[in-house]
Amino acid sequence: MELPAKARVYIWCLSLLALTAIVYYTRSLVFVSLEQIVAFTLFIFLGFLSEIYATWIPIYGTEMSASIAVYSAALFILGPSHAVLVVLVATLTSEVLMRWDYLKNAPVRFAYVLTFNVSQWVVTVSVVGTIIALGYTMPLRLVATNDYLWALAGFWSCAIANLAFVTGIVALTERKSFFYGFTTSFKDFALQYVSLFVSALLLVVLFSLSIWHMFFAIVPLALVHISFRSYLRIRTEARKTFEKISSLLDERDHYTAVHSDEVAELAVKIAQEMKLPQGEIEKIDVAGRVHDIGKIAIPDAILLKPGPLSEEEWQVMKRHPLVSAELIKGLEIYAPIADAVKHEHERWNGSGYPDGLKGEEIPLVSRIIAAADIYNALITKRPYREAFTHEEAIETIRQLRETDLDPNVADALLRVISTAAAKQREAPLRDSYTLGRL
Repeated sequence: MELPAKARVYIWCLSLLALTAIVYYTRSLVFVSLEQIVAFTLFIFLGFLSEIYATWIPIYGTEMSASIAVYSAALFILGPSHAVLVVLVATLTSEVLMRWDYLKNAPVRFAYVLTFNVSQWVVTVSVVGTIIALGYTMPLRLVATNDYLWALAGFWSCAIANLAFVTGIVALTERKSFFYGFTTSFKDFALQYVSLFVSALLLVVLFSLSIWHMFFAIVPLALVHISFRSYLRIRTEARKTFEKISSLLDERDHYTAVHSDEVAELAVKIAQEMKLPQGEIEKIDVAGRVHDIGKIAIPDAILLKPGPLSEEEWQVMKRHPLVSAELIKGLEIYAPIADAVKHEHERWNGSGYPDGLKGEEIPLVSRIIAAADIYNALITKRPYREAFTHEEAIETIRQLRETDLDPNVADALLRVISTAAAKQREAPLRDSYTLGRL
Protein backbone atom coordinates (compact mmCIF):
# COMPACT_ATOMS: atom_id res chain seq x y z
CA MET A 1 0.00 0.00 0.00
CA GLU A 2 1.37 3.42 -0.98
CA LEU A 3 2.19 5.86 1.79
CA PRO A 4 -0.11 8.89 2.09
CA ALA A 5 1.34 12.08 0.61
CA LYS A 6 1.64 13.73 4.05
CA ALA A 7 3.63 10.77 5.35
CA ARG A 8 6.02 10.94 2.39
CA VAL A 9 6.58 14.67 2.90
CA TYR A 10 7.13 14.03 6.62
CA ILE A 11 9.83 11.45 5.86
CA TRP A 12 11.49 13.68 3.24
CA CYS A 13 11.68 16.61 5.67
CA LEU A 14 13.04 14.38 8.41
CA SER A 15 15.66 12.91 6.08
CA LEU A 16 16.76 16.40 5.02
CA LEU A 17 17.24 17.39 8.67
CA ALA A 18 19.16 14.17 9.29
CA LEU A 19 21.43 14.73 6.30
CA THR A 20 22.16 18.27 7.48
CA ALA A 21 23.01 16.98 10.96
CA ILE A 22 25.30 14.27 9.58
CA VAL A 23 27.22 16.74 7.39
CA TYR A 24 27.49 19.27 10.22
CA TYR A 25 28.70 16.86 12.89
CA THR A 26 31.04 14.67 10.81
CA ARG A 27 32.81 17.45 8.88
CA SER A 28 35.56 17.69 11.52
CA LEU A 29 35.18 14.42 13.40
CA VAL A 30 38.37 13.17 15.11
CA PHE A 31 39.25 10.45 17.61
CA VAL A 32 41.64 11.59 20.32
CA SER A 33 42.35 8.29 22.08
CA LEU A 34 42.15 4.52 21.83
CA GLU A 35 39.60 4.59 24.66
CA GLN A 36 37.32 6.78 22.56
CA ILE A 37 37.66 4.46 19.54
CA VAL A 38 36.80 1.40 21.65
CA ALA A 39 33.79 3.17 23.21
CA PHE A 40 32.63 4.30 19.78
CA THR A 41 32.87 0.74 18.40
CA LEU A 42 31.15 -0.75 21.45
CA PHE A 43 28.24 1.69 21.18
CA ILE A 44 27.75 0.77 17.52
CA PHE A 45 27.73 -2.92 18.49
CA LEU A 46 25.24 -2.37 21.35
CA GLY A 47 23.06 -0.15 19.19
CA PHE A 48 23.06 -2.72 16.39
CA LEU A 49 22.03 -5.52 18.79
CA SER A 50 19.32 -3.33 20.34
CA GLU A 51 17.82 -2.58 16.93
CA ILE A 52 18.07 -6.17 15.70
CA TYR A 53 16.29 -7.52 18.77
CA ALA A 54 13.64 -4.79 18.99
CA THR A 55 10.20 -6.05 20.00
CA TRP A 56 7.25 -5.43 17.69
CA ILE A 57 4.14 -4.06 19.44
CA PRO A 58 1.12 -4.69 17.18
CA ILE A 59 -1.38 -2.51 19.04
CA TYR A 60 0.89 0.55 18.66
CA GLY A 61 2.19 -0.31 15.19
CA THR A 62 5.78 0.23 16.27
CA GLU A 63 8.81 -1.41 17.91
CA MET A 64 10.40 -0.99 21.33
CA SER A 65 14.08 -1.62 22.03
CA ALA A 66 16.92 -0.76 24.39
CA SER A 67 18.54 1.47 21.76
CA ILE A 68 17.50 4.70 23.47
CA ALA A 69 19.67 3.77 26.47
CA VAL A 70 22.62 3.04 24.19
CA TYR A 71 22.29 6.20 22.09
CA SER A 72 21.73 8.42 25.13
CA ALA A 73 24.82 7.01 26.81
CA ALA A 74 26.83 7.49 23.59
CA LEU A 75 25.70 11.12 23.57
CA PHE A 76 26.65 11.63 27.24
CA ILE A 77 30.07 9.98 26.87
CA LEU A 78 31.22 10.77 23.32
CA GLY A 79 29.33 14.00 22.59
CA PRO A 80 26.97 14.76 19.69
CA SER A 81 29.51 14.43 16.84
CA HIS A 82 30.46 10.85 17.61
CA ALA A 83 26.96 9.91 18.85
CA VAL A 84 25.38 10.96 15.55
CA LEU A 85 27.78 8.70 13.67
CA VAL A 86 27.10 5.85 16.13
CA VAL A 87 23.37 6.18 15.46
CA LEU A 88 23.86 6.40 11.71
CA VAL A 89 26.04 3.27 11.46
CA ALA A 90 24.07 1.17 13.98
CA THR A 91 20.61 1.95 12.59
CA LEU A 92 21.64 1.82 8.93
CA THR A 93 23.30 -1.59 9.19
CA SER A 94 20.54 -3.09 11.33
CA GLU A 95 17.77 -1.72 9.10
CA VAL A 96 19.39 -3.08 5.92
CA LEU A 97 19.78 -6.49 7.55
CA MET A 98 16.25 -6.60 8.98
CA ARG A 99 14.45 -5.19 5.92
CA TRP A 100 16.38 -7.09 3.24
CA ASP A 101 13.20 -8.80 2.01
CA TYR A 102 11.66 -5.36 1.47
CA LEU A 103 14.59 -4.40 -0.75
CA LYS A 104 13.96 -7.39 -3.02
CA ASN A 105 10.17 -7.38 -2.99
CA ALA A 106 9.18 -3.78 -2.30
CA PRO A 107 12.14 -1.43 -2.88
CA VAL A 108 10.11 1.76 -2.49
CA ARG A 109 8.74 0.61 0.85
CA PHE A 110 12.26 -0.40 1.87
CA ALA A 111 13.57 3.07 1.05
CA TYR A 112 10.88 4.84 3.08
CA VAL A 113 11.15 2.53 6.12
CA LEU A 114 14.95 2.69 6.20
CA THR A 115 15.02 6.45 5.64
CA PHE A 116 12.53 7.14 8.41
CA ASN A 117 14.04 4.80 11.00
CA VAL A 118 17.56 6.10 10.45
CA SER A 119 16.59 9.77 10.11
CA GLN A 120 14.41 9.99 13.19
CA TRP A 121 17.22 8.70 15.43
CA VAL A 122 19.86 10.93 13.82
CA VAL A 123 17.65 14.01 14.24
CA THR A 124 16.75 13.06 17.83
CA VAL A 125 20.36 12.63 18.95
CA SER A 126 21.66 15.66 17.04
CA VAL A 127 19.00 18.05 18.35
CA VAL A 128 19.24 16.88 21.96
CA GLY A 129 23.05 16.79 21.72
CA THR A 130 23.20 20.34 20.41
CA ILE A 131 21.03 21.62 23.25
CA ILE A 132 23.09 19.82 25.92
CA ALA A 133 26.38 20.99 24.39
CA LEU A 134 25.25 24.61 24.74
CA GLY A 135 25.12 24.33 28.53
CA TYR A 136 27.31 21.38 29.48
CA THR A 137 30.75 20.05 28.59
CA MET A 138 30.79 16.33 27.84
CA PRO A 139 31.69 13.63 28.74
CA LEU A 140 29.17 13.34 31.53
CA ARG A 141 30.75 12.26 34.82
CA LEU A 142 27.78 11.92 37.21
CA VAL A 143 29.56 13.50 40.18
CA ALA A 144 27.47 16.54 41.08
CA THR A 145 23.70 16.97 41.25
CA ASN A 146 23.90 19.12 38.14
CA ASP A 147 25.32 16.15 36.20
CA TYR A 148 22.31 14.01 37.04
CA LEU A 149 19.93 16.79 36.08
CA TRP A 150 21.57 17.11 32.66
CA ALA A 151 21.44 13.33 32.23
CA LEU A 152 17.77 13.28 33.21
CA ALA A 153 16.93 16.12 30.83
CA GLY A 154 18.95 14.60 28.00
CA PHE A 155 17.48 11.10 28.26
CA TRP A 156 13.86 12.19 28.54
CA SER A 157 14.32 14.68 25.72
CA CYS A 158 15.55 11.80 23.56
CA ALA A 159 12.63 9.62 24.68
CA ILE A 160 10.03 12.29 23.97
CA ALA A 161 11.52 13.25 20.60
CA ASN A 162 11.85 9.61 19.50
CA LEU A 163 8.30 8.80 20.60
CA ALA A 164 6.94 11.94 18.91
CA PHE A 165 8.61 11.09 15.59
CA VAL A 166 7.37 7.49 15.66
CA THR A 167 3.85 8.44 16.76
CA GLY A 168 3.80 11.07 14.02
CA ILE A 169 4.43 8.57 11.22
CA VAL A 170 1.90 6.11 12.69
CA ALA A 171 -0.68 8.91 12.89
CA LEU A 172 -0.07 9.90 9.27
CA THR A 173 -0.04 6.39 7.82
CA GLU A 174 -2.92 4.94 9.85
CA ARG A 175 -4.87 8.19 10.35
CA LYS A 176 -4.89 7.86 14.13
CA SER A 177 -4.80 10.58 16.75
CA PHE A 178 -1.25 11.77 17.41
CA PHE A 179 -2.03 13.03 20.91
CA TYR A 180 -3.76 9.85 21.99
CA GLY A 181 -1.05 7.61 20.53
CA PHE A 182 1.72 9.64 22.14
CA THR A 183 0.20 9.86 25.63
CA THR A 184 -0.93 6.22 25.64
CA SER A 185 2.48 4.91 24.58
CA PHE A 186 4.29 7.13 27.08
CA LYS A 187 1.99 6.04 29.91
CA ASP A 188 2.02 2.33 29.03
CA PHE A 189 5.81 2.13 28.72
CA ALA A 190 6.83 4.61 31.43
CA LEU A 191 8.32 1.82 33.55
CA GLN A 192 10.38 0.54 30.62
CA TYR A 193 11.66 4.06 29.96
CA VAL A 194 12.73 4.41 33.60
CA SER A 195 14.61 1.10 33.35
CA LEU A 196 16.31 2.26 30.16
CA PHE A 197 17.26 5.57 31.80
CA VAL A 198 18.95 3.68 34.63
CA SER A 199 20.72 1.51 32.02
CA ALA A 200 22.03 4.65 30.28
CA LEU A 201 23.37 5.98 33.60
CA LEU A 202 24.96 2.60 34.27
CA LEU A 203 26.86 2.81 30.99
CA VAL A 204 28.15 6.26 31.97
CA VAL A 205 29.26 5.03 35.41
CA LEU A 206 30.99 1.97 33.96
CA PHE A 207 32.80 4.15 31.42
CA SER A 208 34.09 6.35 34.26
CA LEU A 209 35.70 3.23 35.79
CA SER A 210 37.23 2.00 32.54
CA ILE A 211 36.22 1.35 28.97
CA TRP A 212 36.31 -2.41 29.62
CA HIS A 213 33.78 -2.20 32.44
CA MET A 214 31.20 -1.11 29.87
CA PHE A 215 30.95 -4.69 28.63
CA PHE A 216 29.18 -5.56 31.87
CA ALA A 217 26.28 -3.34 30.72
CA ILE A 218 25.27 -5.96 28.17
CA VAL A 219 23.71 -8.04 30.98
CA PRO A 220 21.27 -5.43 32.40
CA LEU A 221 20.38 -4.22 28.90
CA ALA A 222 19.52 -7.79 27.96
CA LEU A 223 17.45 -8.21 31.14
CA VAL A 224 15.43 -5.07 30.40
CA HIS A 225 14.80 -6.37 26.91
CA ILE A 226 13.79 -9.84 28.16
CA SER A 227 11.42 -8.41 30.78
CA PHE A 228 9.76 -6.23 28.17
CA ARG A 229 9.33 -9.14 25.77
CA SER A 230 7.85 -11.22 28.60
CA TYR A 231 5.33 -8.47 29.36
CA LEU A 232 4.28 -8.33 25.73
CA ARG A 233 4.14 -12.12 25.51
CA ILE A 234 1.61 -12.19 28.35
CA ARG A 235 -0.56 -9.62 26.56
CA THR A 236 -0.25 -11.48 23.27
CA GLU A 237 -1.14 -14.81 24.85
CA ALA A 238 -4.22 -13.21 26.41
CA ARG A 239 -5.34 -11.99 23.00
CA LYS A 240 -4.67 -15.41 21.46
CA THR A 241 -6.76 -17.03 24.19
CA PHE A 242 -9.75 -14.89 23.30
CA GLU A 243 -9.17 -15.45 19.60
CA LYS A 244 -9.32 -19.17 20.34
CA ILE A 245 -12.55 -18.74 22.29
CA SER A 246 -13.98 -16.76 19.37
CA SER A 247 -13.01 -19.51 16.95
CA LEU A 248 -14.71 -22.09 19.17
CA LEU A 249 -17.79 -19.89 19.26
CA ASP A 250 -17.65 -19.63 15.48
CA GLU A 251 -17.77 -23.43 15.26
CA ARG A 252 -20.87 -23.48 17.45
CA ASP A 253 -22.65 -20.45 16.04
CA HIS A 254 -21.17 -18.81 12.95
CA TYR A 255 -23.65 -15.94 13.21
CA THR A 256 -22.33 -14.80 16.60
CA ALA A 257 -18.67 -14.71 15.52
CA VAL A 258 -19.35 -12.89 12.24
CA HIS A 259 -21.89 -10.68 13.98
CA SER A 260 -19.30 -9.50 16.55
CA ASP A 261 -16.84 -8.39 13.86
CA GLU A 262 -19.56 -6.56 11.94
CA VAL A 263 -20.87 -4.91 15.11
CA ALA A 264 -17.35 -3.71 15.97
CA GLU A 265 -16.85 -2.20 12.51
CA LEU A 266 -20.21 -0.42 12.58
CA ALA A 267 -19.73 0.78 16.17
CA VAL A 268 -16.39 2.34 15.20
CA LYS A 269 -18.09 4.21 12.35
CA ILE A 270 -20.76 5.49 14.75
CA ALA A 271 -18.06 6.66 17.17
CA GLN A 272 -16.19 8.40 14.36
CA GLU A 273 -19.42 10.07 13.24
CA MET A 274 -19.87 11.32 16.82
CA LYS A 275 -16.24 12.60 16.69
CA LEU A 276 -15.20 10.73 19.82
CA PRO A 277 -11.52 10.70 20.88
CA GLN A 278 -9.32 8.00 19.37
CA GLY A 279 -8.99 6.33 22.78
CA GLU A 280 -12.74 5.82 23.04
CA ILE A 281 -12.92 4.57 19.46
CA GLU A 282 -10.31 1.90 20.19
CA LYS A 283 -12.23 0.81 23.30
CA ILE A 284 -15.40 0.55 21.21
CA ASP A 285 -13.62 -1.55 18.59
CA VAL A 286 -12.32 -4.00 21.20
CA ALA A 287 -15.64 -4.11 23.09
CA GLY A 288 -17.56 -4.81 19.90
CA ARG A 289 -15.39 -7.82 19.10
CA VAL A 290 -15.77 -9.48 22.52
CA HIS A 291 -19.22 -8.28 23.61
CA ASP A 292 -20.86 -11.65 22.91
CA ILE A 293 -18.00 -13.87 24.03
CA GLY A 294 -20.05 -14.90 27.08
CA LYS A 295 -22.31 -16.91 24.77
CA ILE A 296 -19.66 -19.62 24.99
CA ALA A 297 -21.39 -20.53 28.29
CA ILE A 298 -24.89 -20.74 26.76
CA PRO A 299 -26.10 -24.31 26.03
CA ASP A 300 -26.52 -25.26 22.37
CA ALA A 301 -30.20 -25.98 22.89
CA ILE A 302 -30.72 -22.30 23.68
CA LEU A 303 -28.03 -20.61 21.60
CA LEU A 304 -28.92 -22.51 18.42
CA LYS A 305 -32.67 -22.75 18.93
CA PRO A 306 -34.39 -22.01 15.58
CA GLY A 307 -37.45 -20.36 17.16
CA PRO A 308 -38.27 -17.83 19.90
CA LEU A 309 -36.94 -18.56 23.39
CA SER A 310 -39.16 -19.38 26.36
CA GLU A 311 -39.05 -17.21 29.47
CA GLU A 312 -36.77 -19.68 31.25
CA GLU A 313 -34.47 -19.82 28.23
CA TRP A 314 -34.37 -16.03 28.08
CA GLN A 315 -33.21 -15.90 31.70
CA VAL A 316 -30.30 -18.17 30.77
CA MET A 317 -29.50 -16.11 27.65
CA LYS A 318 -29.52 -12.89 29.68
CA ARG A 319 -26.57 -14.17 31.67
CA HIS A 320 -24.17 -13.89 28.72
CA PRO A 321 -23.22 -10.20 29.25
CA LEU A 322 -22.26 -11.02 32.84
CA VAL A 323 -20.22 -13.99 31.67
CA SER A 324 -18.52 -11.82 29.01
CA ALA A 325 -17.56 -9.22 31.62
CA GLU A 326 -16.32 -11.86 34.05
CA LEU A 327 -14.16 -13.46 31.38
CA ILE A 328 -12.38 -10.25 30.41
CA LYS A 329 -12.25 -8.07 33.51
CA GLY A 330 -9.25 -9.86 35.02
CA LEU A 331 -7.07 -9.13 32.00
CA GLU A 332 -5.23 -5.81 31.78
CA ILE A 333 -5.87 -5.34 28.07
CA TYR A 334 -9.64 -5.81 28.46
CA ALA A 335 -10.26 -4.38 31.94
CA PRO A 336 -11.20 -0.87 30.68
CA ILE A 337 -14.11 -2.25 28.62
CA ALA A 338 -15.44 -4.93 31.00
CA ASP A 339 -18.14 -2.62 32.39
CA ALA A 340 -19.18 -1.55 28.89
CA VAL A 341 -19.53 -5.18 27.77
CA LYS A 342 -21.59 -5.99 30.86
CA HIS A 343 -24.12 -3.25 30.08
CA GLU A 344 -24.37 -3.65 26.29
CA HIS A 345 -27.97 -4.91 26.61
CA GLU A 346 -29.17 -2.02 28.79
CA ARG A 347 -31.74 0.21 27.11
CA TRP A 348 -32.18 3.98 27.12
CA ASN A 349 -35.59 3.75 28.85
CA GLY A 350 -34.36 1.33 31.52
CA SER A 351 -35.99 -1.79 30.07
CA GLY A 352 -32.73 -3.65 29.44
CA TYR A 353 -30.59 -6.03 31.46
CA PRO A 354 -28.72 -7.03 33.61
CA ASP A 355 -29.13 -3.96 35.92
CA GLY A 356 -31.94 -1.98 34.32
CA LEU A 357 -29.79 1.13 33.83
CA LYS A 358 -31.29 3.97 31.85
CA GLY A 359 -30.20 7.10 30.03
CA GLU A 360 -26.67 8.26 30.70
CA GLU A 361 -26.31 5.76 33.54
CA ILE A 362 -25.38 3.39 30.73
CA PRO A 363 -21.72 3.70 29.64
CA LEU A 364 -21.40 5.48 26.29
CA VAL A 365 -19.43 2.56 24.83
CA SER A 366 -22.33 0.26 25.77
CA ARG A 367 -24.87 2.56 24.10
CA ILE A 368 -22.89 2.63 20.87
CA ILE A 369 -22.34 -1.15 20.82
CA ALA A 370 -26.07 -1.62 21.50
CA ALA A 371 -27.06 0.51 18.50
CA ALA A 372 -24.68 -1.33 16.19
CA ASP A 373 -25.78 -4.66 17.66
CA ILE A 374 -29.46 -4.00 17.09
CA TYR A 375 -29.00 -2.73 13.53
CA ASN A 376 -26.81 -5.67 12.56
CA ALA A 377 -29.34 -8.10 14.02
CA LEU A 378 -32.14 -6.44 12.03
CA ILE A 379 -30.42 -6.75 8.64
CA THR A 380 -29.23 -10.33 9.24
CA LYS A 381 -31.32 -13.35 8.29
CA ARG A 382 -32.02 -15.64 11.25
CA PRO A 383 -33.54 -19.15 11.32
CA TYR A 384 -36.82 -17.77 12.71
CA ARG A 385 -37.20 -14.68 10.47
CA GLU A 386 -36.02 -13.00 7.27
CA ALA A 387 -33.63 -10.07 7.30
CA PHE A 388 -35.19 -6.60 7.38
CA THR A 389 -34.94 -4.51 4.25
CA HIS A 390 -32.87 -1.32 4.29
CA GLU A 391 -36.00 0.80 4.69
CA GLU A 392 -37.48 -1.44 7.40
CA ALA A 393 -34.25 -1.38 9.41
CA ILE A 394 -34.03 2.42 9.24
CA GLU A 395 -37.64 2.82 10.30
CA THR A 396 -37.12 0.43 13.22
CA ILE A 397 -34.06 2.38 14.42
CA ARG A 398 -36.12 5.58 14.28
CA GLN A 399 -38.83 3.91 16.37
CA LEU A 400 -36.28 2.72 18.93
CA ARG A 401 -34.80 6.20 19.27
CA GLU A 402 -35.37 7.49 22.84
CA THR A 403 -36.83 4.12 23.90
CA ASP A 404 -34.15 1.47 23.43
CA LEU A 405 -31.45 3.68 21.94
CA ASP A 406 -29.67 6.85 23.00
CA PRO A 407 -31.11 9.46 20.58
CA ASN A 408 -27.67 10.95 19.81
CA VAL A 409 -26.24 7.51 19.08
CA ALA A 410 -29.27 6.56 16.99
CA ASP A 411 -28.94 9.76 14.94
CA ALA A 412 -25.24 9.05 14.34
CA LEU A 413 -26.11 5.50 13.26
CA LEU A 414 -28.70 6.78 10.79
CA ARG A 415 -26.15 9.19 9.32
CA VAL A 416 -23.61 6.36 8.94
CA ILE A 417 -26.23 4.19 7.19
CA SER A 418 -27.23 7.06 4.91
CA THR A 419 -23.61 7.79 3.96
CA ALA A 420 -22.91 4.12 3.25
CA ALA A 421 -26.03 3.86 1.06
CA ALA A 422 -25.03 6.98 -0.88
CA LYS A 423 -21.56 5.56 -1.53
CA GLN A 424 -23.07 2.32 -2.81
CA ARG A 425 -25.28 4.23 -5.24
CA GLU A 426 -22.30 6.25 -6.50
CA ALA A 427 -19.97 3.24 -6.86
CA PRO A 428 -21.13 2.16 -10.37
CA LEU A 429 -20.66 5.70 -11.65
CA ARG A 430 -17.16 5.93 -10.23
CA ASP A 431 -16.23 2.55 -11.67
CA SER A 432 -17.43 3.43 -15.17
CA TYR A 433 -15.58 6.76 -15.04
CA THR A 434 -12.36 5.08 -13.95
CA LEU A 435 -12.55 2.44 -16.65
CA GLY A 436 -13.04 5.14 -19.25
CA ARG A 437 -9.74 6.82 -18.47
CA LEU A 438 -6.36 5.97 -19.99
